[in-house]
Amino acid sequence: MTDRRNFLKTGAAAAAAGTTLGLLPTSVHAAGGDTIKVGLIGCGGRGTGAMKDSLEADKSIVVHALGDFFRDRAMGFKNNLHKDYGERVQVGDRVFSGLDAYKEVLASGPDLVILATPPGFRPLHLEAAVKAGKHIFCEKPVAVDGPGIRKCMQMVEESKKRNLAIVAGTQRRHQAGYIETIKQIQDGAIGDIVSARCSWNGDGIWFKNRAKDTSDVAYHLNNWYHFLWICGDHIVEQHVHNLDVMNWVLKGHPTQAVGFGGRGYRKTGPVEEVGHIWDHFAIEYTYPNGVPVQSYCTHIPGISSDISETVYGSKGSSKVGSYRINNKKVFNGKETNPYVQEHIDLVQSIKAGKPLNELQQVTESTLTAIMGRMAAYSGKVVTWDDALNSQVVTMPPDLSDLSKIAVGPVPVPGKYKF
Repeated sequence: MTDRRNFLKTGAAAAAAGTTLGLLPTSVHAAGGDTIKVGLIGCGGRGTGAMKDSLEADKSIVVHALGDFFRDRAMGFKNNLHKDYGERVQVGDRVFSGLDAYKEVLASGPDLVILATPPGFRPLHLEAAVKAGKHIFCEKPVAVDGPGIRKCMQMVEESKKRNLAIVAGTQRRHQAGYIETIKQIQDGAIGDIVSARCSWNGDGIWFKNRAKDTSDVAYHLNNWYHFLWICGDHIVEQHVHNLDVMNWVLKGHPTQAVGFGGRGYRKTGPVEEVGHIWDHFAIEYTYPNGVPVQSYCTHIPGISSDISETVYGSKGSSKVGSYRINNKKVFNGKETNPYVQEHIDLVQSIKAGKPLNELQQVTESTLTAIMGRMAAYSGKVVTWDDALNSQVVTMPPDLSDLSKIAVGPVPVPGKYKF
């Protein structure tokens, strides 16, 4: 797995990677001026990382507005940005908080917005940003349920009509070694693909105890990874990266999924306090032409980490993330930090007037993950159409800053209905 900070330490200039990625000229300025004003929606770890990556990617980027549910988090990030980026931080009093902060960021006049709140909010924020005519960097996944996926599919068409750039946080698609390795696989280097395997197996995730007088909304947002409505479970939130590589390699999405999993190692206690997502999944996907893909993801302390994708063909195999085909390294060049490269590609596409739009592919990869979750939760074979047309809505109705949030039981195969 690529480590964001190690890449930043080693620098981001790589002409070879730029050539591989087919980047556009950097001399073209954004329409209407020499700067691109960026608004950040979601100032947690992923959002702050994405904002800094954007600033590293292009000197024309300026920080225009910040929004987060927690005002102190947004203000703290503003202050830290000033220390590191000085006059490129032009936020002024455009710091917004609460569940409606996204509306205020969009109304403040940015050219580009970064959507980095927990993924349960992504379809709502994507729709608002597209209808406001903003270019977008959105973190993956882009939804956590079928209705959210259908909203994103609608935004694919709407964003193209409006000529908007949308780049997703599937950074492997901007990583030179992955690009070259998958190109060779698709050019026949291992023959016909007969099967594949991918995994994101690691240990647990952070958990924050409830402070006195904390509302349900604030508590869930502080522990968003542990609740289905806002996270989608870790197969959707995290393993989507590896599943996206499978869709990329196989040039499409699976037709069905079957699998299992459970919850054996997470924090114990009432689900209202500790959440109800699982800590392990094992899914078998079937792709067109009957190609099986084995998918594994875990959050189990003490296990061996395995974050990888392997593809097997009639003439050999490939360790994709290691850039190896038949045990031979096929890419040895320099590559820009892909977390920065995705922002380079986004900004340069805007400047060139040829906006890059990745919403379709990330929406399909997100639904791939949701389909696997549904199969494991229910214990049944789930088809692509089952997942796409699911009417289960996970978002709490009429959510406000002080809502009480009902948490369903831990999903049990044979009982869970989709």
